[in-house]
Amino acid sequence: MLARTLRRAGAVLKRNFGRVGYRTKGRANLVTAADFESQRVILSAIRRAFPQDDYRAEEDEVKLTGAERLWLVDPLDGTTNYAHGYPASCVSIGVLRGGKPELGGVYDPFRDELFLAERGRGTELNGRKVRVSRTARAADALFITGFPYDRAERADFYLARFKAFLTRSHGVRRSGTAALDLAWIAAGRADGFWEYSLHPWDVAAGWLLVTEAGGKVTDLAGRPWRDPARIGERTLASNGRLHAEMVRVLRMGGRP
Repeated sequence: MLARTLRRAGAVLKRNFGRVGYRTKGRANLVTAADFESQRVILSAIRRAFPQDDYRAEEDEVKLTGAERLWLVDPLDGTTNYAHGYPASCVSIGVLRGGKPELGGVYDPFRDELFLAERGRGTELNGRKVRVSRTARAADALFITGFPYDRAERADFYLARFKAFLTRSHGVRRSGTAALDLAWIAAGRADGFWEYSLHPWDVAAGWLLVTEAGGKVTDLAGRPWRDPARIGERTLASNGRLHAEMVRVLRMGGRP
């Protein structure tokens, strides 16, 4: 059901790409008609297949009854990219059971890449098992990050950390879609990721993708996430080998 739903929602994004306008929910925070259409497809599938389950979706649809399973849905991660005709977006669906990740999937309709993970069963990309990289030093690493919506007010803070990683590594990338960034960490395409002020639906799927691929996901101080309502607020993901070094760089606040 998860794979089929991700592909159906991704087809919505592909079909509407370059054809929809957008409105703003805040400075640099956009939403399109494709967000809502994709979300309707996903929530309809969840309600039919698992009517007893709870869900939280990015575009303000919530059912919280205290059910054991919680679906966290981002129908279009990378909306700013999408609204500008920049083909770097995805659909992300994560499932928590008792606050712990149980299922996760990210679908990139522009590359036709489907990342899936189930607790205890590893991570797959289009049916093939993937693993995180084996890079052991920041000096040999490729990092990914993103900038929150308050970046105009806190640019110096975020750029200091960007500079700290940039000057210690092979490079830092910024794609504008955190869910896909985490999927790429899981697939070994990059070695570490950090970002502030994400939401549960941004990271729930990627959390499991990374950990089932052998990596590690915590807050920025290296502590495990415990409150399902607050996962993503400070996100650090890596291949595991780089985690302690990344925590040290962040703790230094960008100082040399």
